[in-house]
Amino acid sequence: MAEKQNIRALTIDELKAFFTEHGESAFRAKQVYEWLWKKQATSFDEMTNLSVATRAMLNEHFVFNTVTIAEKQISSDRTIKNAFRLYDGKITEGVLIPTPNRMTACISSQVGCSLTCKFCATGKLDRLRNIDAEEIFDQVALIKQQAEEHYKTPLTNIVYMGMGEPLLNYSNVLKSVEYITSPNGLGMSPKRITVSTAGIAKLIKKLGDDDIKFNLALSLHAANDAKRSEIMPINEQNSLESLKEALQYFYEKTGTRVTFEYIIFKDFNDSLEDAKELAEFCKIVPCKINIIEYNPIDDAQFERADSEKTDKFAAFLENTFNLIVNVRRSRGKDIDAACGQLANKNKAAK
Repeated sequence: MAEKQNIRALTIDELKAFFTEHGESAFRAKQVYEWLWKKQATSFDEMTNLSVATRAMLNEHFVFNTVTIAEKQISSDRTIKNAFRLYDGKITEGVLIPTPNRMTACISSQVGCSLTCKFCATGKLDRLRNIDAEEIFDQVALIKQQAEEHYKTPLTNIVYMGMGEPLLNYSNVLKSVEYITSPNGLGMSPKRITVSTAGIAKLIKKLGDDDIKFNLALSLHAANDAKRSEIMPINEQNSLESLKEALQYFYEKTGTRVTFEYIIFKDFNDSLEDAKELAEFCKIVPCKINIIEYNPIDDAQFERADSEKTDKFAAFLENTFNLIVNVRRSRGKDIDAACGQLANKNKAAK
C-alpha cells in the first residue's frame, strides 16, 4: 500500500481533485480545508459534518503531521517557553511573551541553525531540517491557545525570531504566513507579523519582488563590516553595502518600514561612535531601531552592556538623529527563553 500523505501539505485544489477522483463532491474539499486550518482539527474523527465512510477513506490515504507540546516552562515574568515535538520526533522551541500592551508568539522556522552567530545559543546547534509550513502554523495555534487559556487575552503579534534563519526556509515561511493570515486560517493581519533575518541580501530583494505584506526586521548588531563579521559570519557573504542596497530595493517595492535589531554588548558595540555608525546605516530607509539587552549564554565571549550606557546610547540616537528607538528589556531569562537563548536545554530535547 502507498505511504499515507500529509493531508495539510495539500492545497484546496489538490483536495478537490482527490474527492472528485474518489467519486465524492468537490465541495467536501472546502469542508475538510476548514477543519484543517480554521478549526485546527488533529484527526478525521473531529470532522463531524463528513460521513463515517468519507472519514474512513481519508484516514486510509492521509495522516496529520501535527505538532505537540513536549514540555512547557513558565517564567516568573509570565513568559511561557515551549518545547515543540514535531511529527518526526525532532524538537524546536517557541515562546509566548506577554506584556501590558501585547501578547506575542515567538516561533521557530528551523530545527537548529546553520549561521553560527557568536552570541546566540541556537547558533551552536547543527541545522537538522527546515520546519514545514503547517508545523510553523501549529506553533502559532498552540501559543495562541496558551495566551487565551493562561492570560485570557488573544494573541496580538507573531515574530519569526526563534530557532533558525527564516529566509533559508523561504517557501515554508511565506506559506505559513498565508495560512496564519487567511480568513480560512487564523485570520491575523500580516501587519502583526514580523520576520527577522540575519541578512541575506538576495532573499530580502525577493521579499520585495513577492510584495510581502508582513514586517521585516534585520538583525544588525554592528554597523561596520569588521565588527559584524566578527560576530556574524553571514556578513562575509552579505556585506553591509549589499544589505543597504537590498533594503532600499525592499522598501521601494513594499513601502514597509524596516526594523533594525541591535543587541548591545559591553565594550564591543556600545559606544557613541558605534551609535553614530548605526544611525548612518539606518538612515537608508524609514525604520525603527530595537536596542536589545544581551542575554548571556554558556561559553559566550560577551557581556551585557550597562543599563545606564544602554539608555544613553538609545537617547543619543533619538535626540541627535531623530530616530525611533525602543529598548527591549529581557523576558523569560530564568527559563532560557530570552532572545538568543533558545538551545533545546529542556528535558524533552535530551
